[in-house]
Amino acid sequence: MVDGVKKRNFVEATGSAILAGISYIGGMALLLVDTFKATAETLRRPSSRQAIVMQMYRVGVRSVGIVCLVQIFIGVILTLQLAPPLKPWGQVDKVANIIGVAGFRMLGPILTAVVISGFAGASIAAEVGTMVVAEEIEALRASALNPVRFLVVPRILATFLMMILLTIIADWMIALGGYLTSLLALQPKVSIGYWSRMHDQLRMRDVISGLIMAGVFGGMISLIACYEGLRVRGGAEGVGRATTMTVVYSIVGIIAAACIFTMIFYVFGF
Repeated sequence: MVDGVKKRNFVEATGSAILAGISYIGGMALLLVDTFKATAETLRRPSSRQAIVMQMYRVGVRSVGIVCLVQIFIGVILTLQLAPPLKPWGQVDKVANIIGVAGFRMLGPILTAVVISGFAGASIAAEVGTMVVAEEIEALRASALNPVRFLVVPRILATFLMMILLTIIADWMIALGGYLTSLLALQPKVSIGYWSRMHDQLRMRDVISGLIMAGVFGGMISLIACYEGLRVRGGAEGVGRATTMTVVYSIVGIIAAACIFTMIFYVFGF
């Protein structure tokens, strides 16, 4: 009897979790559809374009410093981790080749997205959630104004665009971190020709694939943040939960999306 109750509770809990997941994904899909519908109208209005520029400054320009710092450290770590296993084979100078491919294809967009999820994603969720608690969203609806057009579209477009630009900067910061480490800590021949070896190794598809992922990551982070903010309930506690879950869901989504992209690129040889 007890075993039967436990099995039933397990099945109910599993079913509830699956339904909650489907409901969450469905809610974000509906928000994404509404965003696409409102995008054209948003771009036609000068005030809305100004809002997008303001969000680009907030999401992107203010994030440049922390993104550069993190990515330079990643370049240093990669170089110091790769040098020992390559040394017995006399291939330490290949550090530049590996850092180029790893940084431009994957580490640049992924780590930039993780930084943005904590730096900007949580901020967006908190801001939108606070507006929900203060009933500002209801005031917009009462004034016949679409909250998606005023709040969601500028943030998603700004995050999408700035993630691509930040990733370009991040890629070169990883490369710079590797170069400085090669110059200061490794054999002199490693730093000599570092940039030419990286240039010879990289292909346009390496850069493009990373930028494609960066754009998707940016849109996903802002979509999750706006969705969590709009569904806030319970005052300040709800806002805190929304910011926390935004970061958690964003990081999980980033890793899952990177895995999917990697499989797709591998299958198609891209």
